Amino acid sequence: MPAARLDEQLCFALYSASRLMTAAYRPLLDELGLTYPQYLVLLALWEDDSRTVGELGRRLYLDSGTLSPLIKRLEAAGLVMRHRSSTDERRVEVALTTAGRALEERAACVPQRLLASTDAGPEQIGALRDALRVLVDQLSSPH
Repeated sequence: MPAARLDEQLCFALYSASRLMTAAYRPLLDELGLTYPQYLVLLALWEDDSRTVGELGRRLYLDSGTLSPLIKRLEAAGLVMRHRSSTDERRVEVALTTAGRALEERAACVPQRLLASTDAGPEQIGALRDALRVLVDQLSSPH
């Protein structure tokens, strides 16, 4: 049986698209003083201002070893604050500061600016996003 071709692999298409997407976001996020992973944490908090570290990890598919340093850097930048849960001392809650909430308005144009740099229309982007969500759901559910 012949070896699989690189360009025929879904994993390679996803990997290369992810790297290129992250690189395309970089200059837009540099203007905000954010890295792409920090932006994702803030997106999750802009949806729901207070989440536990565990909730953020599940939402972003990140382990605590990756997420904790991101949160610490966002806290050092004055965008989030961490505190122990009043109902369970083992849980650490993360909430936006006033500066973190204010940054949402400045960041609101980032997705539109990124998409404006491509030839893809909203329908094409939406269909791709929806197909990827189905794949993520299937890969993340226990078999």
